[in-house]
Amino acid sequence: MEDQDKFKDECGVFAIFGHKDASALTALGLHALQHRGQEACGIVSHDSDVFYAKRALGLVDDTFGQASVMSQLKGNMAVGHNRYATTGEGHIRNVQPLYADLSFGGFAVAHNGNLTNSLQIRQDLVEKGALFQSTSDTEIFIQLTAVSRRNTVEDRLVEALSQIEGAYALIAMAQDKIIGVRDPYGIRPLVIGKLGESYILASETCALDIINAEFVREVRPGEMVVITEKGLLSRDLEKQGSRFCIFEYVYFARPDSYLDGDSVYQMRKNIGTELAKESPVPSGDLVVPVPDSGVPSAIGFSQESGIPFDLGIIRNHYVGRTFIEPTDQIRHLGVRLKHNANKALLKGKSVILVDDSIVRGTTSRKIVQMVREAGAAEVHMRISSPPTRYCCFYGINTPSTEELLAHKNTPEEIAEYIGVDSLAYVSLDGLYRAVGEAKRDNDTPQYCDACFTGDYSVPLTDFNNNRTGTNVSLLRERAKK
Repeated sequence: MEDQDKFKDECGVFAIFGHKDASALTALGLHALQHRGQEACGIVSHDSDVFYAKRALGLVDDTFGQASVMSQLKGNMAVGHNRYATTGEGHIRNVQPLYADLSFGGFAVAHNGNLTNSLQIRQDLVEKGALFQSTSDTEIFIQLTAVSRRNTVEDRLVEALSQIEGAYALIAMAQDKIIGVRDPYGIRPLVIGKLGESYILASETCALDIINAEFVREVRPGEMVVITEKGLLSRDLEKQGSRFCIFEYVYFARPDSYLDGDSVYQMRKNIGTELAKESPVPSGDLVVPVPDSGVPSAIGFSQESGIPFDLGIIRNHYVGRTFIEPTDQIRHLGVRLKHNANKALLKGKSVILVDDSIVRGTTSRKIVQMVREAGAAEVHMRISSPPTRYCCFYGINTPSTEELLAHKNTPEEIAEYIGVDSLAYVSLDGLYRAVGEAKRDNDTPQYCDACFTGDYSVPLTDFNNNRTGTNVSLLRERAKK
């Protein structure tokens, strides 16, 4: 399926403290964050010393659109999570938020990201007698918090975090508080909002917009925020210098969200502008986005180049990710299940297709073939990210490095494979210009761009540790949430 040829963010998180409709608002927040995870969802709420939980496979509306379910999630605070699963790991036991009864009471945890030393920690804990109930690296937070002997929940979690490497935007709930933390590099996003007197934590600002909440600020890299009846308290733990995931601007975040104060939609238009400057197509008649992620960059390309923008490919929004392919004949329809060429526009035209990325190249190849069969005279492809040559170990579900088309192939070789007259990617410098930053500051990247450069900011302990005796592919599968 087409979805297997796209990078996938691993999840979205949402939490709210001090509101009588906490669970309903959490469900709405998760609905707005559905793009960050479509395999499973869950909510844990708290009321009068009792924790209530509902976790399920499937979309948010399928589970939390039922009044009978929502009525059981009582209380004035709640945490929620959307999840993407990896092969073989789509089990209910891995659906978050995870919950455990610890010595201080109930504790619910969810996070976005990947821990890069979770397998080492897990092995150490198991050898000491720990019992794990899931294969999710999220359970590491619970297990380390459980064995801490510090006095407060916050101090226990701080001790746990001091042993953890990786990328995480974490939310946690105890009996009288909600906690949010970002890793020292701030790789994954987490924002603070407010609705009346109630504080909110969420992966993106679009989750605040859906409930008409006010954006307050982003949680800083290496910061812990603790929300109680007294309000919001901040605690700086460790900061290594921001290395926020630049692919959030390219693809993952919803275009109506804001990241670091900037409109994602505008950043994507800026990338299209850079593409038009760096790699123009003088013979182009029409700029066509590959919907939906290619739309803003295509608009920017069109405006900069003066070449008309139009919807030469129409997307069918009613085909879900779980569409069943019962026969080879239907399976071979491939990309046409979701996209169809607008023949009236494309016939005889020199078409410039704009997309966000090329992963394995299978989808791009099918789309180009479809556009040519619609009568296009020329097909040129422009990509609003640099070539993706390396795996992400920080919370993005990517194929292995060997499966990435750009890892071993030049743009010319990729152009021949997907069948276009020309292919160009935005340069890394151009991408940085588009988001308003110089590429390097004293040779230190301002963003995490490891999928383009192989420059990994956080140690890959599990993936370099021979003690596990496990290959990297298996480690990646087991480490995904």
